[in-house]
Amino acid sequence: MLTREHRIAILLHEGVKGLHGKTGLSVLRYSEASVVAVIDRDTAGCSLPELTGISRSVPIVASVQEALAYEPDVLLIGIAPSGGVLPEMGWQEVKQAIDAGLSIVNGLHTFMATHPDVPPVKDQQWIWDVRREPSGLTVGRGQARSLDCLRVLTVGTDMAVGKMSTSLELNRTAQQRGLRSKFIATGQTGLMLGETGVALDAVRVDFASGAIEKFVMEFGPDHDILHIEGQGSLMNPASTATLPLLRGSQPTHLILVHRAGQTQIRSFPDFTIPPLPEVIRVYETVASAGGTFAPVRIVAIALNTGHLEEDEAQMAIEQVQITTGLPCTDPIRYDANLLLDAILA
Repeated sequence: MLTREHRIAILLHEGVKGLHGKTGLSVLRYSEASVVAVIDRDTAGCSLPELTGISRSVPIVASVQEALAYEPDVLLIGIAPSGGVLPEMGWQEVKQAIDAGLSIVNGLHTFMATHPDVPPVKDQQWIWDVRREPSGLTVGRGQARSLDCLRVLTVGTDMAVGKMSTSLELNRTAQQRGLRSKFIATGQTGLMLGETGVALDAVRVDFASGAIEKFVMEFGPDHDILHIEGQGSLMNPASTATLPLLRGSQPTHLILVHRAGQTQIRSFPDFTIPPLPEVIRVYETVASAGGTFAPVRIVAIALNTGHLEEDEAQMAIEQVQITTGLPCTDPIRYDANLLLDAILA
């Protein structure tokens, strides 16, 4: 629904430097649409490239009212608060945007198009509630194992560690090498970027693996490699998405994504992330289900080092390689060639 012609303001309060801004930051990093303003009261007036490392010169302002000076026509909600609930101040910003004639892109669990507190849109305005379950879904049947294409699923030690970014970088690298490669979106951000797929956490659990299987079966026959965006983590007590992704995609390869130095589950600090070799063993065991499904291996580690200095990042990567015996790199800081080499080896 978003095109290059749209002029987007991203609502990103407490998300530029905080923990809940991955949607907005990913749109800034990957979207071809024109982003004209970022709204974040905490960093208003600061340099976006200096704060995020994203080479996109977009002004940061404190409110929707200030963003209107840059003539946006879409307000995109770029934060993902815990539980998908927008704070009251955010609701007021959305109402101001609609009153000013902006359309809304909403990736939260709460639908806005039919919400009683959201004012009705005018002509040429629209509200896109991204997290909606598609119609016509069925249960999974394990059909993807019949495909000849490679199916690469990113899995993580926690939520929000970089699974989507890793899959996007792998897809771009594969395409640059001439492979018929396709990214399958499984979350609201990927869909906002214009990729094909489904917001998996909007799908009833009985149909979750079937929803993934549907898209893998649709695109698998015409591609050499599919990059399925990972969601959640088997280590996180709140996560339910990883298992249907494993079952629906029937992956041929896994890439483990981890944030360097993280030892506890971010939202549940009393839960400890196991050592990476143990995490690898768990994922490979669950993926094969004791032999019910085909054996699948984690072939490389994507390490998120965005919070580290260059020498620290290099040391962290080297340590992971020693600990796991697997290739390791940060595909955002460097590139995804090492990961793709491990897949194609």
